[in-house]
Amino acid sequence: MTTASQAGSGKVYPDAAAALAGIARDGMSILSGGFGLCGIPEHLIAALRDLGVKGLTVISNNAGIDDVGLGQLLKTRQIRRMISSYVGENKEFERQYLQGELEIEFNPQGTLAERIRAGGAGIYGFYTRTGAGTQVASGKETRVVDGESYVLETGLTADLAIVKAWKGDREGNLVYRKTARNFNPVMATAGRVTVAEVEQLVEVGELDPDHIHTPGIFVQRIVQGLNYRKPIEQRTVRKRSSHAVVA
Repeated sequence: MTTASQAGSGKVYPDAAAALAGIARDGMSILSGGFGLCGIPEHLIAALRDLGVKGLTVISNNAGIDDVGLGQLLKTRQIRRMISSYVGENKEFERQYLQGELEIEFNPQGTLAERIRAGGAGIYGFYTRTGAGTQVASGKETRVVDGESYVLETGLTADLAIVKAWKGDREGNLVYRKTARNFNPVMATAGRVTVAEVEQLVEVGELDPDHIHTPGIFVQRIVQGLNYRKPIEQRTVRKRSSHAVVA
């Protein structure tokens, strides 16, 4: 096992595998940041794949695509259960689900985000109109308020949260970039242990305090990732007009 003192000062670890050493185990629950392939902790996901931990429950907006992101853990059959919102881009996910090989708990996207936020804030649950009167409400407590039906949704936490940030300092303060911010900030608060990977690792004091999205108190370990692939999930280009002028 690599300890923080072996890896350097404080929370910084030399690579993703070292950052997960002593934490990753069979049967654990994991919050995985990202939306589609945007802002996913790709090095930490690859390290989980290489560690071979299995029977995982993964909470993520989606499951990546085939062979990319969480799709790698599906391919190696390391995920037992997914708590997700959207899974339409992953054929292996579809195959495992239809064959009864994968458990799924679907959530409306806003409900999923709020469940994670509530878990990180220590809130047991909340009532929402979303999903009332549908299969989403099956088996859940419901309540009628002012003539409207509401469903009780409980907060979500996990043994481990893995998140991706643009910049981070050695104390774990994180800054996300644009839409890569997505689910990462709320997930960072809801993991019993949070491991962050960053594109740029800076010294303490180099980040503007007003620009920090995740305070370092929520982050236990941090690693700088290199050679990010950043694949595009779906590339859409505008068709050239037949009347376009070519210079």
